[in-house]
Amino acid sequence: MNKFLLIIKNMSNNYSQTIHTAADFLKSKGIDNIDLGIVLGTGLSQFVNEIEIITEIPYTQIPGFSQATVEFHSGKLIYGKVSGKTVLAMNGRYHFYEGYSMQEITLPIRVMKVLGANHLFLSNAAGGMNLDWKKGDLMLITDHINLQPSNPLIGKNLDEFGPRFPDMSQAYNKAMVASFNTSAKNNGITLHNGIYVSVVGSMLESPAEYRFLRKIGADAVGMSTVPEVIVANHMGMKVAAISVITDECDPDNLQPINIAEIIDVAGKAEQKMSIILKDVIASLKINN
Repeated sequence: MNKFLLIIKNMSNNYSQTIHTAADFLKSKGIDNIDLGIVLGTGLSQFVNEIEIITEIPYTQIPGFSQATVEFHSGKLIYGKVSGKTVLAMNGRYHFYEGYSMQEITLPIRVMKVLGANHLFLSNAAGGMNLDWKKGDLMLITDHINLQPSNPLIGKNLDEFGPRFPDMSQAYNKAMVASFNTSAKNNGITLHNGIYVSVVGSMLESPAEYRFLRKIGADAVGMSTVPEVIVANHMGMKVAAISVITDECDPDNLQPINIAEIIDVAGKAEQKMSIILKDVIASLKINN
């Protein structure tokens, strides 16, 4: 049996208990009644500076959580206030290419839901395949293509969280998408709207793969985000996500990737994302 399917089978009976154990631990630390869950991706940790931090806890101290192994993901949960709302932010995420199962990757999202979050914002660094855009641009994700080899709903359905066959026709909430576009316009920030494709990684794509991904409709490519979006939709959470375009993936003029440069581009673009996100959080109607 495939090792990842074996992990899923072994986890299925105890997975709900694992979720609630993690949530109970965080409640014991005073973390509860979350308005918004946030996932900060590669090179996008500076938004933590916008949070009035109440508590921060390393993943390794939380029952059921794993250690983020990517060097530029710090691996902490940050609990605090932004624009008057209570947030719980993942400073660094898990990826399938690190060897984690989809259930391990998305466990924090389920915990956020148990702690009260009905809204979720995610960010990532992505390769830009729409050649009209440049590195450092922001793309609001309006839809996605899942090319990961699995998904977090495989296995016994967690009926307490959502249905066996969740609808994904509006995976990215239309009202939140509109709020982000309005905020960007009001702040004079260019925010492209586009389609994100999630692949396994951890290698970057070949020229032929970029041509293929563009032909199937994707504007940007990355190695994350979609598993969390699937789980959030399974639980009825309202989702929005932004990709920072960190490199230009022109298959006819492809240059070797410099990871340090990608991180630098993401960091510089994050200020624009932070302005928009703070604005949207301030206007967020939590009960809607």
